Amino acid sequence: MTTTTLRTTGVHVEDTGSGPTILCLHGIGSSSASFAPQVAALAGEFRLLAWDAPGYARSADPESSLDLDGFADAAAAVIEEYAAAGPVHVLGVSWGGVIAVRLATRHPELVRSLVLADASRGSGTAPEKAAAMRARAAELDAAGSDAFAGGRGPRLVSPDAPGELVDRVVATMRDAIRLPGYGLAAESMAATDLTSELAAIDTPTLVLCGDQDQVTGITESQALAGGIPDAVLVTLRGAGHLANQESPEAFNAWLSSFVGIVERLYA
Repeated sequence: MTTTTLRTTGVHVEDTGSGPTILCLHGIGSSSASFAPQVAALAGEFRLLAWDAPGYARSADPESSLDLDGFADAAAAVIEEYAAAGPVHVLGVSWGGVIAVRLATRHPELVRSLVLADASRGSGTAPEKAAAMRARAAELDAAGSDAFAGGRGPRLVSPDAPGELVDRVVATMRDAIRLPGYGLAAESMAATDLTSELAAIDTPTLVLCGDQDQVTGITESQALAGGIPDAVLVTLRGAGHLANQESPEAFNAWLSSFVGIVERLYA
């Protein structure tokens, strides 16, 4: 594994393995560390680029305010620097999936396929969702990262998740989030409704969702799969919102199979 920071944007990237490249975009309360189960199992088959989003974990704070376009452009810069302008497969978990969709519509030449895991169309689909998302920055500022992560982290997995996983999710969130990055991410979600963009996506797409996801839920994954032409929806039994961490064997099997099929189509 190599860890490097982009000279132009200060974005930290974990670069592991070899083979077809998968860019891994984490959720709003996480970091590159959340893809450890994928790196451990798939680095012999694929090259995995896992970022810390701008303003998260080991990445620098952005020099100016970022909206969803800005985060998508930052992801495009990772592809351009690490993968010779792609195209690459893009795995987006939760907020990372929202970025991935905007990346696919804004920079379609850089995206070979999409894997949207427990993602959504954004929080702008309903006023109450947008308001709750916007409130998170103030909650983090008031509580601090330890208490904030301790309160939110356990909701991201199923009720039956082992304590070791819950502890790991909480620790990852605690170490990843800070202001202003988290606030910019929350605003990017609150201001976004991707519904009208989905039909324009012209890339193979797999939508994965834990059947115990109580954060974005199966209905959002259904909306994504229903709106993206020819997208495939798979639910993973017993997994919560962080299905890639809670059911890694099933998740990795679907990811590997899907990317392999797409690679054969482009061979």
